[in-house]
Amino acid sequence: MTARDDRRAEAPKAPSTAGLNRGREVRDTTEELESRLAAVRAKRGFLLPHHGLMALAFPALLEGYDAAYTALALEDRILSHHDREFVWLAVLAATDERVATHHIQKFRAAGGTDDLFGAAFATAALAIGAEAFDFAARDWAHQLAPFDPRAAYLDALRRVAPAAPIRLVHLAGCAVQVCRARWRPFAWHLEAAYADAVPEEEIAEAISLAMFPGSVPRFVEACAAWRRLILEGALPASDRFRAWARLTGQGGHDEAAGIAG
Repeated sequence: MTARDDRRAEAPKAPSTAGLNRGREVRDTTEELESRLAAVRAKRGFLLPHHGLMALAFPALLEGYDAAYTALALEDRILSHHDREFVWLAVLAATDERVATHHIQKFRAAGGTDDLFGAAFATAALAIGAEAFDFAARDWAHQLAPFDPRAAYLDALRRVAPAAPIRLVHLAGCAVQVCRARWRPFAWHLEAAYADAVPEEEIAEAISLAMFPGSVPRFVEACAAWRRLILEGALPASDRFRAWARLTGQGGHDEAAGIAG
């Protein structure tokens, strides 16, 4: 060893700052998380675990998610708060969405009564049970004739929730069929809703509420089914909605790529 090596070996070591740096990083992360989540908490009044994870790992995703949720569930569009929450209750019941208890308070605050809670759940129950009528129409139609599963289902629909206007029953029923991906009963609902003069914009808002709990792909399929019914002439659509249906290029990747269906 040289003298220089001896001096290096004997030189006192500077105290490590690794622990301090780690502590500062934890503190900064906590402060950043709280800052990112503050606006979400102020807007909704509560937070859920996925908010914190997105704030930690994917801040840009949290920002986009919050903007989408705000436009979907918080900002006023067509439906009144009362009617929107009625549809939400049916959608949440159809998807077993137990964490969304804030919609109970929101419906009560908007004038929801116990009778109307019952109407929302009864509507959801019958719409879920439409699978039986769907089976009858799909697999036993010939054997059951002249029994008409569609007519029987719509008759039950008109009687299932007397406390609620039939308009709300249609809106909630359409949204539930989107969640369940039952496209034949969805078509029945749409046809009946048009027959009862339910505004198209209200139907559009109602089925859009299924996007988060029921899935975006099923909302896409619902829009495709609605569009197809308009193009087939099965629905007396307005000029605006016929214009939407007639727009070309809405067939997704396969259409764009020239892949035959």
